[in-house]
Amino acid sequence: MERAQVLEPVLQQQLKPHLIGLKPRPSIYFPEFIAANQKSRADNIIGGTKQEQVEKIMKDISQFKKSTNVDKVIVLWTANTECFSNIIEGVNDTAENLKSSIAKDNSELSPSVLFAYASIAMGCTYINGSPQNTFVPGIIDYAEKQGVFIAGDDFKSGQTKIKSVLVDFLVGAGIKPVSIVSYNHLGNNDGKICQHPNSLDRKSSNFSYFQISKSNVVDDMVESNDILYKPGEKPDHVVVIKYVPYVGDSKRALDEYTSEIMMGGSNTIVIHNTCEDSLLATPIILDLIILAELFSRIKIKRENWSDEEYASFHPVMSLLSYLCKAPLVPSGTPIVNALSKQRSCIENVMKACIGLPPDNNMTLEHKVPFLMKDISTEPKSKKLKRIENGSN
Repeated sequence: MERAQVLEPVLQQQLKPHLIGLKPRPSIYFPEFIAANQKSRADNIIGGTKQEQVEKIMKDISQFKKSTNVDKVIVLWTANTECFSNIIEGVNDTAENLKSSIAKDNSELSPSVLFAYASIAMGCTYINGSPQNTFVPGIIDYAEKQGVFIAGDDFKSGQTKIKSVLVDFLVGAGIKPVSIVSYNHLGNNDGKICQHPNSLDRKSSNFSYFQISKSNVVDDMVESNDILYKPGEKPDHVVVIKYVPYVGDSKRALDEYTSEIMMGGSNTIVIHNTCEDSLLATPIILDLIILAELFSRIKIKRENWSDEEYASFHPVMSLLSYLCKAPLVPSGTPIVNALSKQRSCIENVMKACIGLPPDNNMTLEHKVPFLMKDISTEPKSKKLKRIENGSN
């Protein structure tokens, strides 16, 4: 808390009695997956083979559950961003191959992959809050076979959240974004990781995965309008992230949206945003855990199918897309990045759970004369009863 310098000193002193008894558990550290400038911070690590490390994580989960007397454990990754893992046939492409690769101590397995595997093995929902590709095909396959929920990737907090609203609005209004340029600078550890070259054996000169996670957010909104955009056409989309130690956790973001309008005209929108990066992300952590736990308890079956058993949601919990920059979805299903649609999905699922109809913005009862008349002449007691029953 003192090292991060996010909270004011007075607030740190107030929180200290509540935090001083918390002791971080050791974690997994593979230098080839982490920026070289993080080596000095890796001072509480789990040794041994990958198989032994997975077993240690499983043991920690079991001990934590027993010592705290909780019914359910959810594991959420907020640790360092890693290099992308290569997807290799026979190594991490199926659950069986992944299990074998762990036993063989294969070097292509990242720390977050081992955490995800251990969590799934223990039946614990696993959420990836960073942009790396933890959910290799073998992890997804394992989660599906075990019926354990996984969700991600990367917290959607400030700049990307605004982008998913604004681009949806522009495209929906018939205004064609042709250039989107996003610039960020920050001085916290995220920025430090992003700018530092990694080990040469990972064939990566820097951590570009923040940019990858941020840049895909407009794709589905562009593809939704085949009048504005030809097949395969996309706006020029550039994301730049710079490390400036002086600003600390106070992230500065500048976005420029240039769009084509009618008769050869253009429209440019510029947004500047300053915020404490960690303080935007922390509530998202809480929301992800609360919603993941809630949705894991929901079971569904079709009406009038008496012989059909209730089923849970798909193990790839795409319902949490509202809180993620790069939503993970089941294979073959569409990716939705538009923020309003993501939020509406969550709201309507919750309404269905208590017997309310989904949101309907037609409000025909205020637009069609005979429906307006029905409402105006309906006795108040009957109107209240109708509303309580969820009918229009």
